[in-house]
Amino acid sequence: MPIITFRDAIREALIEELERDREVFLMGEDIQSFGGPFRITEGLTARFGKERILDMPISESAFVGAAMGTALMGMRPVVELMFSDFLPLVMDQLVNHAAKMRYSYAGGASVPMVLRAPFGAGTSAGLQHSQSLEAWVIHSPGLKVVMPATPADAKGLLKRAIRDDDPVVFLEHRLLYATKGEVPAGEYTVPLGKAAISREGDDVTVVATAMMVHKALEAAGQLEKEGVEVEVIDLRTLLPLDEETIIQSVSKTGKLLIVHEACRTGGMAGEIAAVVAKEAFGYLDAPIERLTAPDTPVPFSAPMEKFFIPQTPEIVARVRKMVS
Repeated sequence: MPIITFRDAIREALIEELERDREVFLMGEDIQSFGGPFRITEGLTARFGKERILDMPISESAFVGAAMGTALMGMRPVVELMFSDFLPLVMDQLVNHAAKMRYSYAGGASVPMVLRAPFGAGTSAGLQHSQSLEAWVIHSPGLKVVMPATPADAKGLLKRAIRDDDPVVFLEHRLLYATKGEVPAGEYTVPLGKAAISREGDDVTVVATAMMVHKALEAAGQLEKEGVEVEVIDLRTLLPLDEETIIQSVSKTGKLLIVHEACRTGGMAGEIAAVVAKEAFGYLDAPIERLTAPDTPVPFSAPMEKFFIPQTPEIVARVRKMVS
């Protein structure tokens, strides 16, 4: 299989869907000539024209509202927010309207819209450009929330999201854009709502998202040398949540550690812990553990930011404690 970057996998998905369906078009700030802040749409204007790669003014609430309107009329807009930190600017359109249309009209209306948003810390971008805010949108019935960790999943999940008839929030960790991985050649998609077992193991289940999947795999590699076999689950889709895969894994290992970069309180880890406590409590040999960012804004200082983000040695130490 070809080895490409996460960034190129996203671009390939956009190109293939733009070619496949004339109703697909892109909206965002500086996506025409500049290619967006992370160069995802670079070269697409020359290929598809300005009528399908639309530059928007600096008014996220306006153009996300416009995207929702076009989706209601049968188009399939893919909207790029410069940063997921700008979600507060579009929450009315996204949560109060797009997410509720199908329910409001008893299935008679749908909003096939994708909202792409880079997120995550690690570049000293400061308090307002480094957050992980997925918990805000998983609390909104009617939305689907996707968070890929590999180039192959980034492409396959985005293609599936664009074809979905409901609004999808597609979250891309900025530190993953330059990472490389095998991506299948030819047409393929990855189903929404299905987690992936990135590594099999019998001793501890580690559930992770995005960048934390890679750190969990690094930790698992280190722990294998100590005779500890860690099973790593990449959620891929946060909403709907693949409860079955998590429960089956915990039923096998008897131990669960949940790792994410978002703050602890109200985060995804709490929801997963509640599901496992209800559905697999009898299989647990140890308390469920959470490893997350602290409940503070993301620091600008590089050393403080590194302390803020869960790191591989912390995962290793927590697993050691769980199996001791």
